[in-house]
Amino acid sequence: MKTRSYPLLFLGILLLNACKKDPVTKPVKFTSTTYDKVGTYNSFGTPDNLLKDTISNTLLSFINATLPDGQNLTTSHPELFNNPAIGDITIKEQSDVYITFVSGDSKNANSIAYYTYPTNQPPTTATDIKTITYVFPNAGHLTGLRAGDKVKIGNFNVGTSLGFVLMENAWDTTNRTLNNDAVHFCSNDALNPEVDPKLKKHAVLINYPAENKVLIGFEDRDRTNPLCDNDFNDVVIYCTVKTS
Repeated sequence: MKTRSYPLLFLGILLLNACKKDPVTKPVKFTSTTYDKVGTYNSFGTPDNLLKDTISNTLLSFINATLPDGQNLTTSHPELFNNPAIGDITIKEQSDVYITFVSGDSKNANSIAYYTYPTNQPPTTATDIKTITYVFPNAGHLTGLRAGDKVKIGNFNVGTSLGFVLMENAWDTTNRTLNNDAVHFCSNDALNPEVDPKLKKHAVLINYPAENKVLIGFEDRDRTNPLCDNDFNDVVIYCTVKTS
C-alpha cells in the first residue's frame, strides 16, 4: 500500500511560493503605437532642421551644480521627487512648440521623442499612446547635438497635451538606425516600468527662474537596476511654447 504524501506536497508548494518574489519592474510594450519623425537627420542622428537658442554659461553652471554626474538626485534634491507635477505640456492657446537640447551625459545613444493626447484624457497605459515622434534621434553617445540646438515640433491646438519620451539606447551608432523597441522612459510616471511608485519618475522638472525656464532632466536607466545612478542628467531639455 502506497503512503500518501499530500501534506508534504502542500508544504513544498507553500515553500516554493514563499521563495518567489514579486517583480520590481514590468516591461511596458508600446505595441499599439506607431512611430514618426519630426524631420530628416544625418548619419549622426542630428536633425537637418535645427534652429538655435543661446545657452548662457550661467545656465550650464546651474545644471552642472544641480545635476552633477553620478550624484543621486533623490538624496541631493528630494524636493524634486515630492513634486506631483510631470513634464507634460498643456496647450492653452494655439501655439508653436519647440524643444531645445541643453546637455547630455550618458554612454547610451538615447533618443528623445514626444507624443500628444487630449488634455482631458491623459494616458494611463501604453495603449493610449497612438503615435510617438522622434525629435532628436541621438541625444546621447556620439551625438552631434550642441547646447542650444532646437527643433520646432509643430503647431498644436487648445486641448492638446504633449508628453516626452527618452528611448534608452534607441540609436544604433553602427547602422545609423532607430530601434522602436528600445525601453521607453516617459515624462508621465504612469507609463514607466518600475513597480514601486517611488521609482517610476524618469523626468524631473527643474525651475530656473533667472531665465524663466523649466528644465526637464531624464534618467536613462531602469531605477531598480543597481547600476542606475539616479543623477537625471542623461539628457536635459526645455520646451518653448509660442502663441500662434
